[in-house]
Amino acid sequence: MSPYIALSILVVYFIVLIAVSIYTSRGADTNTFFTANKQSPWYLVAFAMIGTSLSGVTFISVPGAVGRIQFSYFQVVLGYILGYLFIGTVLMPLYYRLNLVSIYSYLEQRFGFWAYKTGSAFFLLSRTLGSAVRLYVAAQVLQLAMYNGLGIPFEVSVAITIALIWVYTFKGGIKTIIITDTLQTTFLVTAVALTIYLVANQLNYSFGGMVSAIADSEYSRVFFFDDPKDNKYFWKQFLSGAFIAITMTGMDQDLMQKNLTCKNIGEAQKNMFWFTITLTFVNLMFMSLGVLLYFYAQSKNIPIPAKTDDLYAMLALNHFGVHEGTAGVIVAITFLIGITAATYASSDSALTALTTAFCIDFMNVAKKPETERARIKHWVHIGFSVLFYIVIVLFNQMNSKEVITAIFDIAGYTYGPLLGLFAFGLYTKRPVNDRLTPFICIAGPVITYILNQNSEVWFDGYKIGFERLMLNGFIVFMGLLLISKPKKAASAG
Repeated sequence: MSPYIALSILVVYFIVLIAVSIYTSRGADTNTFFTANKQSPWYLVAFAMIGTSLSGVTFISVPGAVGRIQFSYFQVVLGYILGYLFIGTVLMPLYYRLNLVSIYSYLEQRFGFWAYKTGSAFFLLSRTLGSAVRLYVAAQVLQLAMYNGLGIPFEVSVAITIALIWVYTFKGGIKTIIITDTLQTTFLVTAVALTIYLVANQLNYSFGGMVSAIADSEYSRVFFFDDPKDNKYFWKQFLSGAFIAITMTGMDQDLMQKNLTCKNIGEAQKNMFWFTITLTFVNLMFMSLGVLLYFYAQSKNIPIPAKTDDLYAMLALNHFGVHEGTAGVIVAITFLIGITAATYASSDSALTALTTAFCIDFMNVAKKPETERARIKHWVHIGFSVLFYIVIVLFNQMNSKEVITAIFDIAGYTYGPLLGLFAFGLYTKRPVNDRLTPFICIAGPVITYILNQNSEVWFDGYKIGFERLMLNGFIVFMGLLLISKPKKAASAG
């Protein structure tokens, strides 16, 4: 694909987002930025959350992974359903009852100052690293598809990318994000659906023939009950999926901030119900697309790249766009739009959530006048934009896939303390020695890391996978139990 065509697509794309931003930010104040004045329609929130949940990494990784792990990832997705049920029936009613803006304010009410700051700090670390890595991986694809051909270096292209995100989010915040992420989710889902249609057409499949071919293929195995030591073992994946959903959605300011913009708990629960159904179906679409991409590569004798994450991008940009005529160009264009939408839907939302959490949890803006709130929010928003840029440039300088993998692992570890804190708060009434909470929350990931590194030797070949999140949360829970004491009974007098 010509880099000038790619640039034209991107320019039109951002003109639309900025136009939406101008419209939605009319009369906006900091309450609009943080909560959208609690006026968001539930159906828009449900659809917008799809784009936030599916990053650019998901967009390129899930289809490619089918060749290695079949449909086993769907076991995790089934676990998500259980996790989202818990969020809708336990966590969201709590957040609405306490009228929270930052969900970590709950930790202050339940435990105290240090637990509150520790929980929010772990979120800030998790989201900053995780979102920066996701943006970095997708930015590399855009660099190859467009910016290299225009002679624009990576450092400049990333600066442009982050500046554009800042431009359409700095005023309207979460109110703008709800609308722009709805648009971006539409682009993302349309891109996947259209690619499936066009690839199936190239392979001469009818809809029924495509479904049968996918179902009958070696790639479509979903359930793995054979070996508990295998990372694909059902119960490991299913339970991990449930806890991933609970922590990385229900205990994550980024995803919950959207839910908290609904008018009331009833609408928020409707949003969570339909979001769950839609996300399950969209993940199934991604995996089905992966099977079709492998079929296409095999039919054309195209070598599968060693790094399967590159499969979708390679076929879309280097084969469809070059060898398959008009239909192939459409696939290339939809891929570019899809990965751009997935990237920006997760990144813009993360930037807004990080700004919100830092302003509420560390700058205490809730107790300040509006003019000072607006000034602080403005500079914090800029600060996180700059931090994103620095982290991404550092990743690029390191130029190591092992470093990126390690950062993803670190971000995974840092959600464990949130799981332990919220679980202890919800399911016990015991007060804790609040000053010791940060040490427990640091010890949890450290002990989990040691166990993870030595599990195969210590536990007869058992390799810890996704379930390290549960292990991490359990260790923190038990640590909090050690520094707690029974709640004093109320005085009879």
